[in-house]
Amino acid sequence: MNETLSQLFATQVRAAPDAPFVVSPDGETTSYGAAAEMAGRLANALDELGVGPGDCIAAQIPKCRDALMLYLAAMRAGAVYVPLNSAYTPDELDYFLADASPRLLVCAPDRYEALEPRARASGLKQVQTLGLAGGGTLQELAADSSPTLDDVRRAGSDIAAILYTSGTTGRSKGAMLTHENLVSNAETLAEIWRFEASDRLLHALPIYHTHGLFVATNTVMARGASMILLAHFEADHVIDALPQASVFMGVPTYYIRLLQSARFGRSCAAGMRLFISGSAPLSPDTHAQFADRTGHAVLERYGMTETNMNTSNPYEGARLAGSVGLPLPGVELRIVDDGTGASLETGEVGVIEVRGPNVFAGYWRQEELTAREFRDDGFFVTGDLGRIDENGYVWIEGRQKDLIITGGLNVYPAEIEAAIDAIDGVRESAVIGLPHPDFGEGVTGVVAREENTMLEEPAIAAALAGRLANFKQPKRIHFVDTLPRNAMGKIQKTLLRETYRDTYVKD
Repeated sequence: MNETLSQLFATQVRAAPDAPFVVSPDGETTSYGAAAEMAGRLANALDELGVGPGDCIAAQIPKCRDALMLYLAAMRAGAVYVPLNSAYTPDELDYFLADASPRLLVCAPDRYEALEPRARASGLKQVQTLGLAGGGTLQELAADSSPTLDDVRRAGSDIAAILYTSGTTGRSKGAMLTHENLVSNAETLAEIWRFEASDRLLHALPIYHTHGLFVATNTVMARGASMILLAHFEADHVIDALPQASVFMGVPTYYIRLLQSARFGRSCAAGMRLFISGSAPLSPDTHAQFADRTGHAVLERYGMTETNMNTSNPYEGARLAGSVGLPLPGVELRIVDDGTGASLETGEVGVIEVRGPNVFAGYWRQEELTAREFRDDGFFVTGDLGRIDENGYVWIEGRQKDLIITGGLNVYPAEIEAAIDAIDGVRESAVIGLPHPDFGEGVTGVVAREENTMLEEPAIAAALAGRLANFKQPKRIHFVDTLPRNAMGKIQKTLLRETYRDTYVKD
């Protein structure tokens, strides 16, 4: 496949220029044709600013229609799009500016004063702004630019975007995603999830991450469908907009919060075709509650920044709670022994490795690290632990770094978390390993209780006593109001390990 993202978009513009593409919550609609003109003006503005093919554009901007237009403009200009988390502080941004070396930084207007001197200090001469309702300097420049241009010719193997890993441990790394990576994955997802031009996605995800920018936006674009663009997730806003949508994509936190609303149920979800969840595991309990409340089985899938999507539960067929489904067409997935690299038998837990057109080109400016993360036969070592059952379904057991070795025995947190989550009164849990003077690591649970629940540590221990082998049972349970999560809903176990690291220190 040699198609680029700009060609994917152009195909839809030619096919149906008047078809809706982006719809605001109040109903204002931007057609594919209008989006092409907006992106064209922005692409010409980028050219005026000296941005050429292969140059990086760093963007720390609010989620809005014009932010998506900038993404499309970067593709049409042949640039490399580098979206950055809008929550990063100026101090944190210094690292990304130094690492990515962008030709241009685009930021929110209210951040210009803080970021412009830092950008200049890093050698970056161009800083422009993009605002929610226009008024940014880049938008003003684009307003005076031509809406027409000849898209810069790029190859499928050229880099389209650099996405920085979430950085839950250590420094974030820039994953280089090619046009082929993104287009092939979008086409595959559109096919297996049965997207059509008539579909309307309710888009509540951030657009600095692979989930909201690529899985959501590119899949919509692959079929000429449309999206309702919410600035961020709020349960009431989602419930209000659901009757106008047919597909919703979210992280587990979104589904938990929807279920906490008395307004949410079958009536507002009656016109929905598909609910999709990813970025973090959805608990079987949440899966069951959602199905009972709405009549819809949430479809879980598995991907990561470096690989886009790897697996999905089927559109038709069993959507197994706790499983991330089957490998996508064209994606090879295997489970190997961490020490030897040998493939493991069905049902055995090991490291997940993947190979396919979805897998990234490597880490930006880190050739040695890239080489270490790939096998000689081209498989990428994900660092995730999992197993494949007798029916080919993939089950995630955690991250390699989260594996607990207690008394020389391996404990997979996902198994313990599932057992704890099944206890009445538990809202959710996280299981971590902490330094232990006798066992090396002590299995430790961190639990968020349901409201108005008096559940205590002895009750949890008693509930687990008959369900888990002794070495798997938590030696301590800590209680919290909420578990810490990053922007994409992943529990930050690194923070939990730091918070409770002295749990087993002897006096």
